[in-house]
Amino acid sequence: MNHPSTGALFLDQAHRSVGREAFRTPTSDGRWRTLTWEDTALQARELAAGLLALGVQHEQRVAIAATTRLEWVLADLAVGLAGAATTTVYPSTNAEDVDYIVRDCGAVVVFAEDAAQLAKLRRGDGFVGNVRHVVLFDGDDEGALTVGRLAELGRHHLSEHPDAIDQALAEVTPDSLATIVYTSGTTGRPKGVELTHGNWMYLGSAVASENVIRPDHVQFLWLPLSHVFGKLLLAAQYEIGFVTAIDGRIDRIVDNVGLIQPSFMAAAPRIFEKIYSRVVSTTEAEGGVKAKIFNWAFAVGVDSVRRKAAGASVPPWRAAELAIADRLVFSKIRARLGGNLEYLVSGSAALSPQIAEWFAAAGLPILEGYGLTETTGASFVNRPGNVRIGTVGQPFPGTQVRIAADGEILLRGPGIMRGYHNLPDRTAEVLDSEGWFATGDIGELDAGNFLKITDRKKDLVKTSGGKYIAPTAIESAIKAACPLVSNAVVIADGRNFASVLVTLDPDAVKGVADVNATIEYAITSVNAGLNKWETVKQFRVLPHELTVESGELTPSLKVKRPVVMKNYSDVIEDIYSGARS
Repeated sequence: MNHPSTGALFLDQAHRSVGREAFRTPTSDGRWRTLTWEDTALQARELAAGLLALGVQHEQRVAIAATTRLEWVLADLAVGLAGAATTTVYPSTNAEDVDYIVRDCGAVVVFAEDAAQLAKLRRGDGFVGNVRHVVLFDGDDEGALTVGRLAELGRHHLSEHPDAIDQALAEVTPDSLATIVYTSGTTGRPKGVELTHGNWMYLGSAVASENVIRPDHVQFLWLPLSHVFGKLLLAAQYEIGFVTAIDGRIDRIVDNVGLIQPSFMAAAPRIFEKIYSRVVSTTEAEGGVKAKIFNWAFAVGVDSVRRKAAGASVPPWRAAELAIADRLVFSKIRARLGGNLEYLVSGSAALSPQIAEWFAAAGLPILEGYGLTETTGASFVNRPGNVRIGTVGQPFPGTQVRIAADGEILLRGPGIMRGYHNLPDRTAEVLDSEGWFATGDIGELDAGNFLKITDRKKDLVKTSGGKYIAPTAIESAIKAACPLVSNAVVIADGRNFASVLVTLDPDAVKGVADVNATIEYAITSVNAGLNKWETVKQFRVLPHELTVESGELTPSLKVKRPVVMKNYSDVIEDIYSGARS
């Protein structure tokens, strides 16, 4: 059934799924509360009517500045049901950028998580830009509305205008603006990506068409909903009707997986690296027979994964070993992660093939995908039973791809953005008259139409000797080779050799006698597979992990290379001052 808007799609799913669970959310006492589809629809309709009572009109922007939580979802649904458009604001965004985003998009209402977010919006006796009202998720403030008060306004509005939601939705078409997502970016001021209702519905239907996610599945959603990756998973839920357990606290991810026992979970590579690091480091610290069995099991598992990837069969003797490895090691890892995971999904940055092989060996295949904010989050993905490690899979139905003469990936299809908000010249730079979007990524397609990303076009660096280096591939390899390393930043642009700055995972380094020797051994093993000009000659361990708060990571956990290089310019100069290649 075709729907004119995401709001209509959601209401249809709610109507078809009466009595079924839609969301789970944690409570203050550590338990989980369930919300049915009809409960969700009722609350979203009341909030939507509240927005209409405040005078919000068709396609006007309503911003949400909050962490991933149920209230974020309800607010976003309310905006859609009111016929308005959501603007996403990361809660970690500084006051200066909040000011810019809210003014640039022209937001008239903002949902703010708490007093800290509200403070970024205050200007004298009023609010920044065109903002007329702020609605708080937590706390109370004389100058703002609470969510409860907005719902109360909505109930009153519906009593006087019972058809208000239907009338607002009647104005919305697939071409109407649904969302402005401001790219956090690794450089420069954020750009507002305009996504339509048609964009989101295409992604939802594309995911559903794969018949991989079922209505009886449970998703654990922790990803930032201000990021397109998290929000597209909601679009898929409204299309398919599965359950989402939602909790954005990153420090609770591993524990929550065990509690929720999800069928699938999407994450950035850093989360998979952290799980890998925790399991490997814990086992190595225990040592003895247990460590030997663990290492043997993964040698068997990875060998089997590689045989299958090469199209070869697994010999009976290896299959027997694999069954023993599964019973002794892999089944315990799966149980620790809830016991019900059918697959994991990775996006937003490159996943190390070694990490992918490790999870696949444990019976936890990672379906790596690829997309950008400008393509509504996903354009390619590996499918269960058809995973080609080292690639981001094949395109979704309806998405076209071609590789430009310089290797840049060009995409066209229903997922491509409408344009950058208020930036027609910037839009024209990446979107041509035939609808082809220039991704800025370098890649290649194999005979099976699987896409391999080799690097960001702008991230390719040239040594002083004129040789090009792709830093992200080297960084991923180092993190996979050394579980102690939480992040790696390769330095080579304009230099006569490559070096790397690394940060350490505090959990992984516990009990490690010689951290530097462990890192050096890992880098030596990585260097063995690189061209001579790519090899890392020196490394430095930074004093703390990179964080979103310091500006060194984007909220989707990508490294902001220029910020790191600026913050540690003295360390970099120490490496190259008088150093020989």
